[in-house]
Amino acid sequence: MTQPIHVIGGGLAGSEAAWQIARSGFAVVLHEMRPVRGTEAHKTGTLAELVCSNSFRSDDAETNAVGLLHEELRRAGSLIMAAADRHQVPAGGALAVDREEFAAHVEAAIAAEPLIALERAEVAALPGPDWGHVIVATGPLTSSGLAADIRAASGEEHLAFFDAIAPIVHRDSIDFDTAWFQSRYDKPGPAGDTAAYVNCPMDMGEYDAFVDALLAAEKTAFKDWEADTPYFEGCLPIEVMAERGRNTLRFGPMKPVGLTDPRTGRKPFAVVQLRQDNALGTLFNMVGFQTKLKHGEQTRVMRMIPGLQQASFARLGGIHRNTFINSPRLLDGALRLRSRPHVRFAGQITGVEGYVESTGIGLLAARFAVLEAAGRAIVPPPATTALGALLNHVTVGADARTFQPMNCNFGLFPPPDPRIEKSQRRSSLIARARNDLSGWLGHAEAAE
Repeated sequence: MTQPIHVIGGGLAGSEAAWQIARSGFAVVLHEMRPVRGTEAHKTGTLAELVCSNSFRSDDAETNAVGLLHEELRRAGSLIMAAADRHQVPAGGALAVDREEFAAHVEAAIAAEPLIALERAEVAALPGPDWGHVIVATGPLTSSGLAADIRAASGEEHLAFFDAIAPIVHRDSIDFDTAWFQSRYDKPGPAGDTAAYVNCPMDMGEYDAFVDALLAAEKTAFKDWEADTPYFEGCLPIEVMAERGRNTLRFGPMKPVGLTDPRTGRKPFAVVQLRQDNALGTLFNMVGFQTKLKHGEQTRVMRMIPGLQQASFARLGGIHRNTFINSPRLLDGALRLRSRPHVRFAGQITGVEGYVESTGIGLLAARFAVLEAAGRAIVPPPATTALGALLNHVTVGADARTFQPMNCNFGLFPPPDPRIEKSQRRSSLIARARNDLSGWLGHAEAAE
């Protein structure tokens, strides 16, 4: 009997990896420590719980690299994408989900799969070779014991950054005499909606007062051992952005472009956007408003926003420490830990940033482990695809000396033929990716 493949961590990457392994006909043991042991950020013990945003970001596969990654994952039979598509909520051009229904869908699918055994217990150290093939997908909230063992096995210090969570507001507490529904430039989303976001406008005086309050508000204090840990640039707390310049927020999450206040017919000076967070439409997430303000200060400062003066918060923002490994130095091209090649890494801990990016690396780690367990050659996806570009970045493409988490973007793709006109290069990249993914998927099917 073939030894089962072990997956440690039941987040997006781990759940996807377990699903892919089982769908390939191999037994898998999925280890998840929650709820036996919780984390600083998770609220439940459910598999694939979304800790931060409920958005999978752009679903536009014609112009956006993340949208293209969505398409590739769907074509590869992703459980995570199937659950996201099933439980999407209005979000303009983005794919956002009801987080509770999404996680419940993933857990139910895992529980119903006879080849997956779910074990609820902490794995506090890297397993030895006697476990056979292992995939570590513990994410940015890896437990301290396992993190210490990974550090010892790799001979490297973990890199670390902080990830902040945005507040969630009850819809019925939003003042719609001030706020209005509109997506930027009225761009339709996957369901055809053109008014998926709640917009709270600010004039110059209101914006200046808000920034002053952010800068003066009391923040969460860091522990001594956390004091020198850098933030991930793609998920900065709003107060940190405000510290970088008076207008930073106006050119970031509070930019008013593509929006017109229906009461004035003019573009506001600044706008706070909220995005639907559940299928019922009763909860709205403050877009880009991750924060480390103390809870009392959050309530006071957020209620300075026009339209949110009486806001009731279903969840206030928070902050937690995330960790990731220096993958270009530690992993080979098949995501194996060089010092212990029976162990693979997947998901955010490898240094990809984002839900679908984590899912993609989980899918690849699973496929590689299955091929190796079956004694077949590992063929990675071409670097010209979104999946291949991400894999290439975390294994050989990034500079190990300056390695930081990275979202999927066209800057990770090999450039197109320079003879192609500039206006056609994006469409050329996408067409090439689709064609090359078809070849890779066809090769994988032929090998089964």
